[in-house]
Amino acid sequence: MTEALPFWEQKSLEEMSYSEWESLCDGCGRCCLVKLEDEDTGAYYATDLYCRLLNPQTCRCSNYSGRQEHVSDCVKLTPHEARTLKWLPPSCAYRLLAEGKPLEDWHPLISGRAESVEEAGVSVKGRLFASETELSFDQFPERIKKWPLAWPKKPKKPKS
Repeated sequence: MTEALPFWEQKSLEEMSYSEWESLCDGCGRCCLVKLEDEDTGAYYATDLYCRLLNPQTCRCSNYSGRQEHVSDCVKLTPHEARTLKWLPPSCAYRLLAEGKPLEDWHPLISGRAESVEEAGVSVKGRLFASETELSFDQFPERIKKWPLAWPKKPKKPKS
């Protein structure tokens, strides 16, 4: 008898329930980093500054349900955005599935462990400089980093 495929391999992003959709988030925190866009080229640059609502210890939003009321430019991710936002990290489950790629072994839906994200070097935990509220906007370009929009170097295998 063959095992049923997991929901993310059976359903399109549009077919997923709310709880299935939300479970795709691996909790890395990369989407909650301040990103800057070059208005001339459209290129995006990520910083090691984080949204005022991001808890740097848990890498989760401290007010997820009310985030858009407090952060006007917070994006509510939808299947359309997963397919079109250029600043989603390449390791993002939403982006991977939108591109027809599989989830990585370290993703909590596969590993069964939230800690596997940090162990794989994907999480922002321990890599953040400051909240966006702690610096003036003109200081943001000084905090541009390549790692948030790149694959982690040599991802570690999750512990069994």
